[in-house]
Amino acid sequence: MRRILDKHPQGRFDMIFVDPPYYLSNDGITCHNGQAVSVNKGNWDKSRGIAADMEAYEEWLRLCYALLRPDATIWVCGTQHNIYLIGYLMQTIGYHILNNITWEKPNPPPNLSCRYFTHATETLLWAKKHKKARHTYHYELMRAENYGKQMKSVWRIAPPPRAEKQYGKHPTQKPLALVERCIRAASNPDDLIFDPFMGSGTTGVAALRHGRRFCGCERDSTYYELANKRLESNHESPL
Repeated sequence: MRRILDKHPQGRFDMIFVDPPYYLSNDGITCHNGQAVSVNKGNWDKSRGIAADMEAYEEWLRLCYALLRPDATIWVCGTQHNIYLIGYLMQTIGYHILNNITWEKPNPPPNLSCRYFTHATETLLWAKKHKKARHTYHYELMRAENYGKQMKSVWRIAPPPRAEKQYGKHPTQKPLALVERCIRAASNPDDLIFDPFMGSGTTGVAALRHGRRFCGCERDSTYYELANKRLESNHESPL
């Protein structure tokens, strides 16, 4: 991200979509297809303590703030484990939060401990760089997609189907329908979309499918190759 910022110090991107590490790999277990499985996803998802986690969040939030155009917006994914820290940091940096979108999962993993409510949602914070900036929001398009009614801030969308994992799997992959809605709502054709934690490339696929341009970063070489395969399959030439 810093190399991109060096190239475009005044901001370049019309929209940023961020699905950061949630730091939930704590050696626990969850249920998947009726079987108990580890929640560990990799060292990149292990918490280093709240102070270190906050420092990491603040670093990329500040870089994203600098990379955004003055009238641009950002989407940040999270759960109750990290979204409150992120929301606090966003407001201290200068972001103006527009919505907290609740992504409701129709068939979430069951709660094995039976000591609290089943986790069935994730949160997306949608924010703009400057409070007084006139940001992009396609209200009429969203209303049309919601059968002529105002689109609400609770979105019921299923997890990624098998077809979206044909080139490989990522443990925190978001459904294409979720990211597509964000892009259609908050950007225009030919806009430049950025994803600093590209993962399996879902943001890039969504951007290309809807006539937007895309730039992404990914440290893990395995996931980078996975993302590149998906992007190539949705683009006339390799990226």
